[in-house]
Amino acid sequence: MCDTCGCNVTPGNRHLVEAGGRLERTAGGAVAVDVLHGLLAENDHQAAHNREHFDRHCVLAINLMSSPGAGKTALLEATLPRLAERYRVAVVEGDLETENDAERIRAHGVPAIQITTGSACHLDAHMLHTALHQLDLDAVDLLFIENVGNLVCPAGFDLGQHANVTLLSVTEGDDKPEKYPIIFRAAELVLISKSDLLPVLGDFQVEKAERHVRELASEAPVLPCSARSGDGLDAWVDWIDAQRARNETVALPAREA
Repeated sequence: MCDTCGCNVTPGNRHLVEAGGRLERTAGGAVAVDVLHGLLAENDHQAAHNREHFDRHCVLAINLMSSPGAGKTALLEATLPRLAERYRVAVVEGDLETENDAERIRAHGVPAIQITTGSACHLDAHMLHTALHQLDLDAVDLLFIENVGNLVCPAGFDLGQHANVTLLSVTEGDDKPEKYPIIFRAAELVLISKSDLLPVLGDFQVEKAERHVRELASEAPVLPCSARSGDGLDAWVDWIDAQRARNETVALPAREA
């Protein structure tokens, strides 16, 4: 998150720093740090509102994060048929450009809202809030948020989700949790994706990847899975079921209110 590359300013929060916005810069540009802190505070405020919105409608929101090409969309495509008879599912897709991933999800009969972020390498709570206006949350039990492919910035922005899931593809190397600790430390679940390639690659060790996760003081389960072969998807769906049951208990006071 740096003011040089501009990734802290997104289409969702740009109105805060433009002329007339609450965080408009001074003429000399001397408040860049204050603007960054202000944007993060505004994001957290919006995220809390999003979470309250989810709880009121009894929607479990799961944020999927990974590097580009780790298999987030493929995972969803393999997961949706397994959830079809139990949950009403919707998906929010985040990419810099195109609606390619949203179209893949819609082909499964699932509503999908595409967020194109332009130059922003992550979703933020304001962008998600805008997308939620295109969904009937009363008709949704489970919302997957597929964040922009990036192992850095997505972990720094709360969206209002109930759980983070970080994917680590076996094609990336088992030392990624050591190199990119923040996104793995933020995860409630780590999925080792494309596990069907383990016999072919040979140099990725699931045990080593899990050890690196544990070195981050994380107790998140580490589950190998393959969207292609189906291995590990039952455990992944069981985890979703457990999160859904837990969320129903936590969200009850918000719904009653």
